[in-house]
Amino acid sequence: MEIITLIEKIEDIVEEASKIPMSNKVVVDKEEILDLIKDIRIKLPDEIKQASWIKEERQRILSETKNEANNIITDARSQQENLINEHELTKIAELKAEEIIETAKSNAYEVKSGTLEYCDDLLKKVQNDLQTIVTTLDENRNELREL
Repeated sequence: MEIITLIEKIEDIVEEASKIPMSNKVVVDKEEILDLIKDIRIKLPDEIKQASWIKEERQRILSETKNEANNIITDARSQQENLINEHELTKIAELKAEEIIETAKSNAYEVKSGTLEYCDDLLKKVQNDLQTIVTTLDENRNELREL
């Protein structure tokens, strides 16, 4: 994440800045800090686009998962009908079809749950990164105003 790198540069500048005697204040190059903040503003839309992409990807994965689950269920029902048509295997076919349907539902649920958890984790990470960036920016702006 380029924004994190830029924020780390700001932190380095503040850490390495000359201190004002008998205070917690430091002297920093205004243009250098403003240039880094400008770069952050430029990069921020990319981070937002990434979050949007993650959301779209989540929807695509959920859609694929649902289609796959429907296909599995359709295949299971088709197999069930074929087995029922065979006279000697009717009882076995009914049991097997139910087992296939349950397995398909279970697999679909697991895939869906995993997908939701993965997407949520990605969105949470991006949200945390963005919150950290905003907090750091607020702190830096407050420090700049105090100068």
